Parts: sequence; C-alpha cells; structure tokens
Amino acid sequence: MNKISNRQVICDTLVDLAKNDKDIMVLTCDSRGSASMGNFAEEYPGQFVEVGIAEQDSIGIAAGLATCGKKPYVASPACFLSMRSVEQIKVDVAYSKTNVKLVGISGGVSYGALGMTHHSLQDIAVMRAIPGIQVLLPADRFETKKIIEELYKYDGPAYIRIGRSAVEDVYDSENFEFHIGKGNVLHEGSDITIIGTGETVKIALDAGRQLEAKGIGARIISMHTIKPLDNEIIIKAAEETGGIITIEEHSIYGGLGAAVSEVVCQNALAKMKILGIADEAPITGNSKEVFNYYGLTVDNLVKTAEKILKK
Repeated sequence: MNKISNRQVICDTLVDLAKNDKDIMVLTCDSRGSASMGNFAEEYPGQFVEVGIAEQDSIGIAAGLATCGKKPYVASPACFLSMRSVEQIKVDVAYSKTNVKLVGISGGVSYGALGMTHHSLQDIAVMRAIPGIQVLLPADRFETKKIIEELYKYDGPAYIRIGRSAVEDVYDSENFEFHIGKGNVLHEGSDITIIGTGETVKIALDAGRQLEAKGIGARIISMHTIKPLDNEIIIKAAEETGGIITIEEHSIYGGLGAAVSEVVCQNALAKMKILGIADEAPITGNSKEVFNYYGLTVDNLVKTAEKILKK
C-alpha cells in the first residue's frame, strides 16, 4: 500500500511547475521542514522566502509579490495560518483578489499531542465565510497533485488544508476526472450517502465497503472542494438515497457538514448526520486517539448508517 504525505506531493509538484515558471514563489513561516519545502528551497533559492514566525507578515509579503506578477504559495501550520492571519487573508488576499495560494499544513488534529493551541478545527468555517477564496482539502497524493496543478492555472486566492502524516491512496492512479468545485463519487450506492473531505475520505470509503458486505449500498463522495461547493452532487444524493452522513476532521460547526446541510435544507429533504469534533476543547492525544474518541472511525460510520436507515 503506497503512503506519502500530501505536503511532500505539494512540494514535488511545485518543483516541477517552477522548472518552467520563475514567477512561482514559496514562503514559509519557520516551517520549511514541517511543510516539506526543503527541496524547493534548494532547487530555487531565489524563489523561496523564509519569513520566520510571522504569519501576518507572510500574507502581506505574498500579496505584494502577487501584485508584482509573482505566484506565491504560503505554507504554514494551518492552526496559525488561518487564525493569526485571518484579517490579512480577508483584506490583502480575498478582498484584494490577489493571486495567493495558502497551504495550511498539519491541519485538523495532526498536532494532536500538542493540544488545542495547535489544532485547526475552525479554519474551514472561517475560510469559507470569507468571500472570494476557494477552500480545498485533498484526500490523497493524487487529489493533492491535481489540486495544485489546477490552482496553478487559477488566478485568484485559495486555501488548501492538508494533514501531516503520510496517507493511504484513495484513488488507484491519477487517471480520474477532476474539477475544482465538483465532488467525485468513489463508490456507487442508492441506500445512503457518505461524504468525506480530506483524510476522512479513506474512512468513508472503507466504511462503504463494509456496508456493501452487509448488503447496504453506500454512495461515497470525496468532497475535495468545500468552496465552491458541488450543490448538484449533494442534491442528487439527497433525492436518491435514504440519508446523508458527513465526516470531517473539523468542528461540527461551520465545516463540511454545515456546508452540506445548508444545501440540503434549502433544496431537498434528507436525513443528515454530521460527524466531526464536538464543540469543546478536544482531548489531547495522537490523531488516531482523537479520531477514535470522537467516532471518526469506520465502525462508527457503519453503525451510524445502519441507525439512519432503521429510522
């Protein structure tokens, strides 16, 4: 089973793109190592800026570079990039429509053992509420590569959130259709729908296979783009299946579940369940321990699906 971190894929993809584009710039906030951007810094030292622990400054610098025709990517821990820099992101990036790509590394509870100060469980809620910025969470190396390649062609702001550890493949190869703003159906089913984003997609897919073994057809969707959201795929699922479950490495408020429920309640009737991190200071532990505690597991997904169908 191939496992590679999405942060390494981002670096490798940017290194490849920068071979033919000297305008690509990478900025880090004392995070060159944790962002796996060491190779980019070595290959293109003139296109790399180490800002230090100054996230707000990194956004201002990136916005300035963008106004000069550069294509900046800011890579910093999601917990700091999204919270400490939110005003600069809102004004200098989104409102000003600068071509800045924000890469929130070690998102969710990747820094689980360091506690709430290093969790980023509100970043999706904050970013999707800011007009003019796209929000994306890739599931594996293949989605990550496609997201970076597609965003390279997009002249505008985006926030990409990834985890820290190596992840298992969701797709068999990179030979699949991909469009920003369009979710991907990974497994067909007409009984119930499970929608995941980021690293929870693999959990959803594994749960779908277990449900299939029980005779339950689960439609599994990778919602790699939270904004712009694929309303059509959600409405279709609400109309064609017996309910929708969302699963995310984020607060139960304001993230994927909230975005999906906004579409469902305004367009179609469907039973829904949002699986995420409860509205509390999360427990301290590694990612697996935190996931288990809050029920972000295959077993809990299967039980939740069965419960919804019984109703």
